[in-house]
Amino acid sequence: MPALPRSHALFLGVDLGTSGCRLAVIDDKGRQYGLFSNPLPASTGDAGRAEQTPLHWWQALSDIINNKLHAALRQRVVAIAVDGTSASLLLCDGQGQPITPCLMYNDRRAVDEARYIDDTAPTAVSSVRGPSSALAKLLYFDQQKIAGASHALHQADWVANRLLGKYGISDNNNCLKLGYDPIRQQWPVWLCNLLSTPSILPTVAKPGNVTGTIDSTIAESLALPDKILIVSGTTDSVAAAYAAGASKPGDAVTSLGSTLTVKVVSKLPVSAAEYGIYSHPYGDNWLVGGASNSGGAVLSGYFHLNQIEQMSEHIDPECETGLDYYPLPGVGERFPFADAYKQPRLSPRPEQDSTFFQAILEGISDIEALAYQRLAELGASPVQRIISVGGGSKNKAWQRIRERRLRTPLSPAISAEAAYGSALLAREGYSRHQSLN
Repeated sequence: MPALPRSHALFLGVDLGTSGCRLAVIDDKGRQYGLFSNPLPASTGDAGRAEQTPLHWWQALSDIINNKLHAALRQRVVAIAVDGTSASLLLCDGQGQPITPCLMYNDRRAVDEARYIDDTAPTAVSSVRGPSSALAKLLYFDQQKIAGASHALHQADWVANRLLGKYGISDNNNCLKLGYDPIRQQWPVWLCNLLSTPSILPTVAKPGNVTGTIDSTIAESLALPDKILIVSGTTDSVAAAYAAGASKPGDAVTSLGSTLTVKVVSKLPVSAAEYGIYSHPYGDNWLVGGASNSGGAVLSGYFHLNQIEQMSEHIDPECETGLDYYPLPGVGERFPFADAYKQPRLSPRPEQDSTFFQAILEGISDIEALAYQRLAELGASPVQRIISVGGGSKNKAWQRIRERRLRTPLSPAISAEAAYGSALLAREGYSRHQSLN
């Protein structure tokens, strides 16, 4: 960690995931002064259900700030931004107390509501499709007739709103899968007509805009300055793109985590429900792409981490298996085409585990290549370079397999931490606020 000059202002980025809370500290030059984390309890539920308790997020963040963030750093903080998992939704009352658990991004109970959305939403609207969308979850809550509900909030919203001491504020990236129209910058009429109480929808801010100053009581409890600006955040995948260094049209980011996410910075937005493609506002541009159900979760379903590491050392990426796999952890695909009934293709299985492993890597890489091809066909800015993030990006054998298929330069990320991207948003909001005051 670099030495901290006396006059340096610092910016905090908070990243809330399914398994942990992370906090990054940077200065106005983007230099990092710390990355801290706490685990979160695993999501609960079965049969397509995945719930978390919002108070656990707050406890994890409070512990980091109070017990891991040095006092010398705490007193220099001038702005905070928060990101969280996309489409993770809860309801709270007027004072911000959660009155439901948070239905996490992978909760798929809202099957009937998803069918209703398919029948009701305009065909061009792709981001609200599927039972895991935030809108499907909100309609599920709406059917429960939950008393006292005042605000529908995403994971990042609730934590940022608690810091602010004011509830009902979100951002246009988190709200995309709730049905917000980022081009017209409004909640569409068709959506409001679906809800018994449209007022439950949050006020929407642009990521990187100041929404207020930290609540004085919260500041005191965390031993933070009481003039800290709270800056509107984003989703974890968008924060990861900022952190990776995707800044201009043609910059693309592949996230090789438990799922495969592919996005490219584009001058124009693209939306195509039949391919699971949607566009996030991204500064003056758009971040266009989608998330496949394929990814590292397929590998972990067959192999332990140590097996993956050992086999990666011995496979020959230059000698292809010839097996035409479409690796999925279960039935259904979201992107580069949307097919709820898509079956995994993982046969025939060769005798050698290492050959089977390599064929899965090849199959996921083929999906990545198809994803970028699809984005280009539909009008996204042509890909100039691909930045790789996520655990799979560290696998050299997989990287070579991908290079052969993508035929596009692969670049390392500036940072692999979404929390760093949120810290950049906090810095952006602070700078804009200073220039206007």
